[in-house]
Amino acid sequence: MNKVLEICAGSLASCLAAQKGGAQRVELCDNLLEGGTTPSYGLLALARDSLGIEVNALIRPRGGDFLYSALEFETMARDIELCRKLGLDGVVIGMLTEDGDIDGPATRELAGLAGPMGVTFHRAFDMARDPEQALEEVIACGCHRLLSSGQAATALQGADLLSRLRAQAGERLIVMPGAGVRAGNVAELARRTGCAEFHASARAAVASAMCYRQAGLGMGAPGADEYARMETSPDEVRALRDALDGG
Repeated sequence: MNKVLEICAGSLASCLAAQKGGAQRVELCDNLLEGGTTPSYGLLALARDSLGIEVNALIRPRGGDFLYSALEFETMARDIELCRKLGLDGVVIGMLTEDGDIDGPATRELAGLAGPMGVTFHRAFDMARDPEQALEEVIACGCHRLLSSGQAATALQGADLLSRLRAQAGERLIVMPGAGVRAGNVAELARRTGCAEFHASARAAVASAMCYRQAGLGMGAPGADEYARMETSPDEVRALRDALDGG
C-alpha cells in the first residue's frame, strides 16, 4: 500500500521544503502557534504557482474553539471560493455545535462550495463528544478525509481509536493521523492504525539573519524569541518519507 505524507506548512519556504523532502501534499496554514488559520491570498497564489504537489488550504478564520458566528461562516465561505478560483487541490474545514457535535448544516454547505476540490475535516473532530457519531456526520457532509489524533494529545496515544475509526469508515473516507507524527514513530503508527495517509509538520528552528538586534524590545508574545522561527525541514520530511516507505 502506497503511503501518503502530508506536511503542515506555514510559509512558502516550508512548502518548498516539503516538496523537496518527498511529501505528496501540503496543508497550507498561517499562525501555526494558534493551531493554524487561513493563509493570505498572496501565499495561496504563490504556493499554487510554485508547487508541483497537492496544495490544500486550511479554512479557519481565527484560533480558539470551533463554534463560529454567521460572519465567520461567511468569511470561510468566501475563502473557499477563492481557493477554488486559484485551482487549489483541497480545503481543510471543521465546525462544531455548542454541544460538541459536528455542525452538519454548516459543514455540508462549505463542502458543497468546495466543488471539485477535496475536503478534509480537521482536528475540530478531536473535540467532538462522540467520535463514532461524529465520523458518520463528517462522512454524510461529503468530506473525503478526516485529520485526527484519535482524540488524544498525540496520534500514537490515540492509535486505538484511529484504528477503529478507519475500520468504521471503510472506503467511505480516509482517516489521516496527525499530531506528534515523527520519523521515529510513523512506522509504528501505520502498523497500529492501518492508515495510509499521515500528517506532520517536520519543523526545525531557523535562526534570523538579522545582525542588528534591538535589546529589551519585542513585537510578539512576551518571552518569545523573535530572532528564530520554525520552518519545515526537507531532511525531516525525507526521514519521515523513508520511515514510511520502509515500514
